[in-house]
Amino acid sequence: MDKKRDEGGFDQRLQEARDRQGLIDPDAAPKGKDLPDGAIGAGTRVGVEMVSAVVVGLVIGLWLDRWLHTAPWLMLLFLVLGMAAGVMNVFRLVSPRKTPPE
Repeated sequence: MDKKRDEGGFDQRLQEARDRQGLIDPDAAPKGKDLPDGAIGAGTRVGVEMVSAVVVGLVIGLWLDRWLHTAPWLMLLFLVLGMAAGVMNVFRLVSPRKTPPE
């Protein structure tokens, strides 16, 4: 077998596979959406965004309260901030993206 011919065929197939997957040009890669396709997936994502932001705010507030002996004020403050962050995350998740002018 001719080794040079096999390498050329392999290189060509490799290049075609990379082009199909968008590995050569990152802009050509398939773009995913932020939200899952199904309603259950979208609802789960929204719920996780809200709960995780509230939990992070609550944990930070509790830790600061124990450290600074200010219970319950920092916990309440960071709980409210966590709720606001959760709402902002969900808003960013569901709002349409503005495409930059080309």
